[in-house]
Amino acid sequence: MKQFVFVLCVCTCILSHSNAQQSNFRVDSEFDQIRTNIPHGKIDTLNYYSSTVGTERTTLVYTPPGYSTERNYPVLYLLHGIGGDEFEWLNGGHPEIILDNLYADGKVEPMIVVLPNGRAMKNDRAEGNVMAPDKVQAFATFEKDLLNDLIPFIEKSYPVLDDQKHRAIAGLSMGGGQSLNFGLGNLDKFAWVGGFSSAPNTKAPEQLVPNVEEAKKQLKLLWISCGDKDGLLNFSKRTHDYLTEKGVPHVYHIIPEGYHDFKVWKDSLYMFAQLLFK
Repeated sequence: MKQFVFVLCVCTCILSHSNAQQSNFRVDSEFDQIRTNIPHGKIDTLNYYSSTVGTERTTLVYTPPGYSTERNYPVLYLLHGIGGDEFEWLNGGHPEIILDNLYADGKVEPMIVVLPNGRAMKNDRAEGNVMAPDKVQAFATFEKDLLNDLIPFIEKSYPVLDDQKHRAIAGLSMGGGQSLNFGLGNLDKFAWVGGFSSAPNTKAPEQLVPNVEEAKKQLKLLWISCGDKDGLLNFSKRTHDYLTEKGVPHVYHIIPEGYHDFKVWKDSLYMFAQLLFK
């Protein structure tokens, strides 16, 4: 897939070629509705030992329709927000429905999707004051848990392609900030990076992409999206502005009448997923 820079201000088109041609890209009004007459993927709940936290942790794993141990799959790590846990995407966004529909329509590459808990601490429940300093710090600590514990666990447990070009990371809000921080901070691990309505935990652009040429070389896709009514839009815009100034290929997608909610995040996942691993 060619790399590109493009500002997308409506949901109907997206740049698909390096020569700046546009192709129609519409969000189906029923993209997130259950279709009973198509094959469906499966959600597994697994426990893995985290040496980072010193305890067992839980993750959800989506395997696509027609999943087979006879083939190897790329992996998307999909992260939740500050008030959520490993079940937030499943309960609020239903990525399994979105992906099942995309598979049925032939619009997405078969992939495994991992839905972890991005709050790396012994009590990782979203309870009490979720903004407490130790809980906020746990979202940063998750980088070590992800790289040293979760990814190796997934790669031992599932038939996955374990190289950088077959590994993606994306998330919503706090998870969007994590995805940009961890993905761009570990270009040898992730070639596909997406931040949906990224929160204030997102590092300053100069810290996110200190080595512009390396980012250009390593990234297959860098996606940044946000609703135009979102109070956190500035964190996405400042990153976009820096990337544009430095000539780093990326997609910047602003959703009209979009707030900080699952409508924006589901739309983002629907479009982001269709670009992965192609």
